[in-house]
Amino acid sequence: MTDEPVTNEPHADELTASERRRLRFRNIPLRVVLPNLVTLLALCMGLTAIRYAIEGHFETAVTAVMAAAVLDGLDGRLARAIKGTSRFGAELDSLSDFVDFGVAPGLLLYLWTLHEIKGLGWFAVLVFAIAAALRLARFNVMIDDPTRPAWHAEFFVGMPAPAGAVTVLLPLYLHFSVLELPATKTAAAFYIVYVLAIAFLMASRIPHFSGKRIGRIPRDLVIPVLFGVGVTALLLAIYPMEVLAVVSIAFLAMIPLSVKRFNALSKADAERAGSVAS
Repeated sequence: MTDEPVTNEPHADELTASERRRLRFRNIPLRVVLPNLVTLLALCMGLTAIRYAIEGHFETAVTAVMAAAVLDGLDGRLARAIKGTSRFGAELDSLSDFVDFGVAPGLLLYLWTLHEIKGLGWFAVLVFAIAAALRLARFNVMIDDPTRPAWHAEFFVGMPAPAGAVTVLLPLYLHFSVLELPATKTAAAFYIVYVLAIAFLMASRIPHFSGKRIGRIPRDLVIPVLFGVGVTALLLAIYPMEVLAVVSIAFLAMIPLSVKRFNALSKADAERAGSVAS
């Protein structure tokens, strides 16, 4: 007996050259292509953010990074909705995420003010990019882990790369907000510490709420949710930097709650396993 599945397709060694060529160039469904196009559009947004940062248009660069984050959230959901997931799409998404959320935000901050302390500023950018790469690689590996409990889906291990990109730009939001945080050499030293802290959160195993379990909205909450989304969209259009600053601070404030919830579920799972064993 072998573990190979029984199929009606001929073995690769039995195929003629023309048949192998036909299989290699067979048509790909549009539902597989569409999510990849969204991923490429997100990649273009990340590269565009770098361009605007080089030109000194930092607010426009922030908008491009935010657009990349939105598109990154859409491509995976679109792929699952239309059943267009593929291994190629997953790899492309990781490469795009590294540019959008590992390289672009770091360069944006460096060109904005971290260059005031050239050595340490560039060091912080490198550490942030490395943390993003490690975070994405760990995410790809953990997807295929069959031993993970089902409740782990409620959490990310370490800060997600898109969230890291959004929160690491907090000093820049505050600079262009009504608070007008300074962009001096002295201030750059504090910003470097903040960037390294976000890099640590990304590379760490500290749990963060994933939000994947947020699906259907209760019928009696539809109107309040729509109202809240509309008000948030208006505020984002009028006061974009202030709203992004509030969102970043709120996300950071939720980390202790995530850890507390994760520990409670882990303890409950261990007690359940102990009762079953006994």
